[in-house]
Amino acid sequence: MTAVVETRDGRVRGEEVDGLRRFLGIPFAATTAGAGRWRAPAPAQPWTGERDATAFGPVAPQPDGMLALLPVGAVQDEDCLTLNVWTPGVAGRRPVMVWVHGGAFRQGAARSAMYDGAALARRGDVVVVSLNYRLGALGFLAHPDLRDGDGGPAGNWGMLDQVAALQWVRDNIAAFGGDPGNVTVFGESAGSMAIGCLLASPSTKGLLHKAILQSGAPSALALDRAAEIAERLAKAAGVTSVAELRDVPVPAILAAQQQIDAEDAALRLIPSVDGHFLDRAPLAALASGAAAHVPTVIGTNRDEWKLWAPADPRSRDLDDAGLRRRLSRVYDATDAEIDALVEEFTRARAATGQPIAPNDLWFALETERVFRAPAMRTAETLAAHQPATFAYLFTYGSPAMHGWLGACHALEIAFVFGTQGQAETALFTGSGPEADRLSEWLMDSWLAFARTGDPSTEALGRWPGYDARRRPTLVIGTEHAIVDAPYDDERGTVAALLYRDDA
Repeated sequence: MTAVVETRDGRVRGEEVDGLRRFLGIPFAATTAGAGRWRAPAPAQPWTGERDATAFGPVAPQPDGMLALLPVGAVQDEDCLTLNVWTPGVAGRRPVMVWVHGGAFRQGAARSAMYDGAALARRGDVVVVSLNYRLGALGFLAHPDLRDGDGGPAGNWGMLDQVAALQWVRDNIAAFGGDPGNVTVFGESAGSMAIGCLLASPSTKGLLHKAILQSGAPSALALDRAAEIAERLAKAAGVTSVAELRDVPVPAILAAQQQIDAEDAALRLIPSVDGHFLDRAPLAALASGAAAHVPTVIGTNRDEWKLWAPADPRSRDLDDAGLRRRLSRVYDATDAEIDALVEEFTRARAATGQPIAPNDLWFALETERVFRAPAMRTAETLAAHQPATFAYLFTYGSPAMHGWLGACHALEIAFVFGTQGQAETALFTGSGPEADRLSEWLMDSWLAFARTGDPSTEALGRWPGYDARRRPTLVIGTEHAIVDAPYDDERGTVAALLYRDDA
């Protein structure tokens, strides 16, 4: 059965399946190809008649190897700024949940089967939206030469896409039965990092009202550092200036991106402090109260870094010397500081009965360094201004690799969407009553938060707000409990070295 909705740009024709209406591939901005490359997104071109909205739009250009994570037949195109809507009905005013996908700001798309919004929309009587945004060099290259006029953007193109999508939600979601005054943004990994930047940006005032950050804390490069990366990419692409990249074909840009990645893994295409979208480092903005009005849920998974174990076979056979060599590469620290980190971290884990072999320490230390320490620092920063800040730690283990992946990065996503145990996800998430119960816990909590700003539910009980003294945290897996400062000695050990130069 078809379903038709009138947007400000024209009518869209979606599908009604089992009482739920689904609209796919709706453009929220004009094409970013040609003259639109490395410029802020322009409004979508209106259309006449009914636009078909029964198929996902193209995905943002990304290296071919990364498309293995997406369905067969996923088409790449610079004209990729579309979004998808799942709604129980077009009448009424329901809470709106807007999903920002992850993928290191380089890969992924809203069309992943794991992100299907049907189960979440149906269970909570909410409107679910997912969106595409520009990725990699096309989304996050930053340089003063790309700035149009005084004070215009010099980067953050993918972030500006997200702002444009939120503006579309504000202007159109009522026609889909959503409440533009009750919008929750939620995302994972780079999507979570992006949300942290949205919270810090002056560009999003009035566009979002609550936020859920899953396994990612806000981070941004200084513009001069981002400009260095842009100049290296221009050289790799065979042009003499960054501005000339506007005329370089997409495959050549992606090839240059892969080349500089291979040369230096520290070169990151991420948001930047360009003086337009971000006027200062995001954590500094949050510390000044930029998101004081926004209730937030933020958390991580216990074994985040194990997701990358299959691509790092040597990690499972690490000895003590190998561990210390690796740590010396990822920390700007002396040998004595690395020794102290290993000794203190080992002592903290041994005290709670956790494994302390070198490979166990590597994955736990990287989980803390990359994910948990930054996330909890962000939680503490947000909680200083907003008491409705809630922290979680996800501990359910994947059955993949005979359970060795543990509660790795990205595992919680399917449970949030209710897509666990399906054909595309079951090997990763597992299936059965235990997995289904966990999904119900998470969906109901995220839905309660979207509706009221409080993630407490009857099943989980009261979830207290985070504070720097107690650090109450929902620890959730096969069971659940509120625990004060879980694994805090490990987090504190890493944070002390990671942030030792901060005032």
